[in-house]
Amino acid sequence: MLQTIPVEQAVGMVLPHDITVIIKDVKKGTAFKKGHIIKTEDIDVLKSLGKDNIYVLSLTQDEIHENEAAVILAKSLSGAGVIFSAEAEEGKIALYAEYDGLLKIKKDALLEFNMLGEVMCSTLHNFTPVKKGENIAATRLIPLISGRKLIDKAEQIAIAADGIVSVHQLEKKTIGLVITGNEVFYNRIEDQFEEVLRAKAIEYGAQIGLVRKAPDDSTIIAMEIRACIEAGCDLIVTSGGMSVDPDDVTRDGIIKAEAKSSVYGTPVLPGAMFLSGKIGSIPIFGLPACGMFHKITVFDLVLPRILIGESIGRKELAELGHGGLCRNCKVCRYPVCNFGK
Repeated sequence: MLQTIPVEQAVGMVLPHDITVIIKDVKKGTAFKKGHIIKTEDIDVLKSLGKDNIYVLSLTQDEIHENEAAVILAKSLSGAGVIFSAEAEEGKIALYAEYDGLLKIKKDALLEFNMLGEVMCSTLHNFTPVKKGENIAATRLIPLISGRKLIDKAEQIAIAADGIVSVHQLEKKTIGLVITGNEVFYNRIEDQFEEVLRAKAIEYGAQIGLVRKAPDDSTIIAMEIRACIEAGCDLIVTSGGMSVDPDDVTRDGIIKAEAKSSVYGTPVLPGAMFLSGKIGSIPIFGLPACGMFHKITVFDLVLPRILIGESIGRKELAELGHGGLCRNCKVCRYPVCNFGK
């Protein structure tokens, strides 16, 4: 139950909620915290913040305050790898990554949660790479008070989803790299793929275990892929030879190496001629030449997902079409951009 009284009559009262101060281009924060005892000298400050009246708060057993609700919501929303403060600030609780990893959002459950109306949870995009301590989501009760039944319903939606927001650590896989093409194999040009892929492996916590080179011969390509597997590599990446020219036979080599469930072609630019498959339980990627030229490609969208144990098939690749067009910005800010979102 909410009642209001003029601020001049509120001296000695306890504030039932945080009061926010906002100064354009300067700051946004808490001017007075919940529990503050109003003093005479506070009256002018409160009025300058637009608070001519103060709430008198009296809750029934069926009602809940925004701060208590925020704690319940944050706890139920948080899955593995998510931490949060035990106290709300201005009625809101932010969720943070407990460690470096890949953010996963259960979008259907999040939609159901937010459809309740008086509760909210906003998140970063699904499959965003995040760093330890990064703000990944936030939740609150939108009004100052609400019915406990609503919070119970929101809590059950999140619990049924086993946490809507989670962070998954990347597995430290060993990558076998097969660089294809007569121009590299016969030393006509200097290979640049290895340098690029080593840097990406380090960025995602993986390592290059074996590097092999093969000419434009599908049988030899298959042999070198098998050599990487026999050397203990648990992820294979081939580079080049994925286009439509007669000499581009890397895809045939991957198939000869007994790749199953291989999917060729993606609705992503750069990376349309990308291949994803498996040889037994070992994932294999066929990376087109764009992976050497462009800083970020479809490879950067699917590699982290493989490193958290996901399988990438036709459906997963098809879903990347929405947001799969890179803007090729002069200064790349990925993942703080629309690519892959």
